[in-house]
Amino acid sequence: MRTINATVFVSLDGVMQAPGGPQEDPTGGFQHEGWAVPHFDEAVGGVMGKLFERPFDLLLGRRTYDIFAAHWPYAKDDPIGPLFDGVTKYVATHKPESLTWQNTTWLGEDVPASLRELKQGDGPDLLIQGSSQLIQQLLQHDLIDRIQLIVMPVVLGSGKKLFGSGTMPAALKLTDSLVTPNGVIIATYGRAGEVETGDFGLENPSEAELERRRGLAEMERKLPGR
Repeated sequence: MRTINATVFVSLDGVMQAPGGPQEDPTGGFQHEGWAVPHFDEAVGGVMGKLFERPFDLLLGRRTYDIFAAHWPYAKDDPIGPLFDGVTKYVATHKPESLTWQNTTWLGEDVPASLRELKQGDGPDLLIQGSSQLIQQLLQHDLIDRIQLIVMPVVLGSGKKLFGSGTMPAALKLTDSLVTPNGVIIATYGRAGEVETGDFGLENPSEAELERRRGLAEMERKLPGR
């Protein structure tokens, strides 16, 4: 059985858009492209190198595929270039006829169904790079098995967020962590079942607390569409 693993460069306020350089993804008027580069130190490079040591296939959204296809086949002096050339690239797109990079496979019209089938088969794990929209779709369908956050010490204020409003609630467990000399936090999480809840409140709530709850319930009742 194959797993789907996502490695994401993310800001402290949850933005993952265009970390690698100018003109990478200016959609929505984003003005901070390349924001991860100044914080990329030797320790981060070591983590990324280790990520590519095991066999893997790439799982990409269309925008990230286009970015990679315009760069990595021409990066002959970087070992990542030939590596990415050789692995299979599974791509979510509405225009499969324009997928021209070698070893590229279209995921079809029903991406979640295709990935469920892929996960049941043999082969290397599927590694997501970038691909914010695809990640949102997979989070909604609970298809990501492991997520590695490379959190840069920067706040961006706007941009595409890692966890959107459609994310399925889930508990996670920390399986590995590292803080680099540049203040980058690298945290790897696996699944840990359902979200658990607790209660720090009094066993017998005060009348003030009961009144507060009644007020909240009344406010909810009056909201449009309720």
